[in-house]
Amino acid sequence: MNRNTVIALVVGLVVGFLIGQLASRRDQVTSVPVVAAPTGTPAMPAMPPGGMGGLPAPMPSPGASMDLQARITAAEQIVAKDPRNVRAWIQLGNDYFDSRQAQKAVEAYGRALELEPNNPDVLTDQGVMYRDLGNFDKAIANFKKANEVDPKHVQSLFNLGVVYLHDLQDADKAAKAWNQVISAAPTSPQAQQAQQALTQLKANPPPPKKK
Repeated sequence: MNRNTVIALVVGLVVGFLIGQLASRRDQVTSVPVVAAPTGTPAMPAMPPGGMGGLPAPMPSPGASMDLQARITAAEQIVAKDPRNVRAWIQLGNDYFDSRQAQKAVEAYGRALELEPNNPDVLTDQGVMYRDLGNFDKAIANFKKANEVDPKHVQSLFNLGVVYLHDLQDADKAAKAWNQVISAAPTSPQAQQAQQALTQLKANPPPPKKK
């Protein structure tokens, strides 16, 4: 999947993007084919959960759904026979992510993290799924850990800002996270998005939080 998974969120006054790591990971992780062990088959086009304004993304076409389900079935069979196959667990998590099965994605990514606990991409994707389930504290913990593992992991930092602002209404912490994105990778697309979000946030600050 040649993309950063983007969950577009209209965050009150700020349009934010919750960014997963499926693009970079799918360049590294071998996809699970339908009938055999991983062979590097092309990934599916982007199908971001969430959609604009927090609305559900459109469902994949029937053909795409069948291909996705076939990949899920194949990956489930592989991990059942080889539960230490971290690549298959990650692929299974990816496919659950794409099919918007958030709880199953969290569990598959969890199995992968048991084998590779410091994988920032998997931590980020699991965090996106935690957020999808409304478990914002765990989402934040995942994004923070991903950034601790790799301080230049700007996707996790940007996601942190989105959750702080959109879900927890904490503009100060959101701004801090987005400023860290700009400091860590000033020429990155995420830094551009962070700057836009900060500009909008400054122009249209949210009302103060009630004590």
